[in-house]
Amino acid sequence: MSIHLKASSISEPGPAAAPIPATVYVLTGAIAVIGCNSLVLSPIAPDVAAAFGVPVPAVMAGTGAFGLGTAGSALLLARHIDRVGAWRILRLAFALLAAALALSAAAPAVPVLVAAQLAAGIAVGLSLPAIYANAAAIAPPGRESRTVGIVLTGWTISMVAGVSLSAVLADMLNWRAVFAVVACLALLGLAALIMGGQEDRKACAPATSPLAALATPGLLPLLAANGAFMTAFYGTYSYLGDHLHQSLGLPLSAGGLTTLAYGLGFGAAAFLDRAGGRVPARMALPMAFSLVLAVYVLLSLTAHVYAALLAVAFVWGVANHLGLNLLIVRLTAIDPARRGGILGLNSAVTYLAAFAGSVAFGPLYLTGSFPDLALAAAVLMAVSVAATWPRGADQNVRPSSD
Repeated sequence: MSIHLKASSISEPGPAAAPIPATVYVLTGAIAVIGCNSLVLSPIAPDVAAAFGVPVPAVMAGTGAFGLGTAGSALLLARHIDRVGAWRILRLAFALLAAALALSAAAPAVPVLVAAQLAAGIAVGLSLPAIYANAAAIAPPGRESRTVGIVLTGWTISMVAGVSLSAVLADMLNWRAVFAVVACLALLGLAALIMGGQEDRKACAPATSPLAALATPGLLPLLAANGAFMTAFYGTYSYLGDHLHQSLGLPLSAGGLTTLAYGLGFGAAAFLDRAGGRVPARMALPMAFSLVLAVYVLLSLTAHVYAALLAVAFVWGVANHLGLNLLIVRLTAIDPARRGGILGLNSAVTYLAAFAGSVAFGPLYLTGSFPDLALAAAVLMAVSVAATWPRGADQNVRPSSD
């Protein structure tokens, strides 16, 4: 899945490369559970809104609260991961995530659902940096980017097997069953983390704020690009399910099928690794973001033709996978000594963007239409392209032996 940056090409490890540890797949499953909750509310939002008698944007405030909780947790709490231990933090965070998901399933009113999603966000803000830190720590020498790439496939699993089935489950039973199932998956993940028995290597130095990593040369443009990238995605995705249900008159399962197409595209991008070797490393990220920009323009043009929208959703998944994977590889390579702080900042930016996208795009959706959201997302992607466009000698793309 991953795209491995070298000074001039992208290639696979040689035959003597050490195998990927089995523990990596536990981390992949953890990402899958997180992804299910991160993306599940949009396809079932019309059902939740109808159950509580409120408009869809009121329900999508849950996504905003989730993003705000994740961002605040990553920024203020993730700095303790090195001192307390990444595995211990991950187990504690997954216990909180399971409890928050159970509360989401039982929520008697929208404010309780929003509060539960805020708690889930706090758990995820700790989980994601811990997962990526653990992945980098247990990766065989020279295979760090490949290991992170495998962990990122958890997002594909969540979209293909999790989010897609959630809309079908909501149609067959109700929206509460969706959160209940994801809560059970979180408990299974917690059990796997506990039984794995991985030990931490705790740092002796005092915890430092991720804000200290802002001094890393070249980091701010990458964070700005990620902020625009994620705002565009969450702002558009948050209202896709309601657009299909209200504007096109399709059942909730249509949102699940669209997410399935997106997820299949996200996973299929793994087969583009070899083709990526023809692209200069310093141009790969802005080119990937340019592709995402083009997809949003296509999305605005095909929003009212479901068959065409499904095809564009597949390409959307391919483009977003390329952009996300290249971005994570760049961030983990930019300064390995500050990897924890950088990942904490990146998680904070990602979920501040989730909050901003779901909240800011709501009024635009209510006063305009879904194609307007897609065009606004295209404008944001132009910011991502500009922020990552190479300026002179790019010192931030470092060789990797993976």
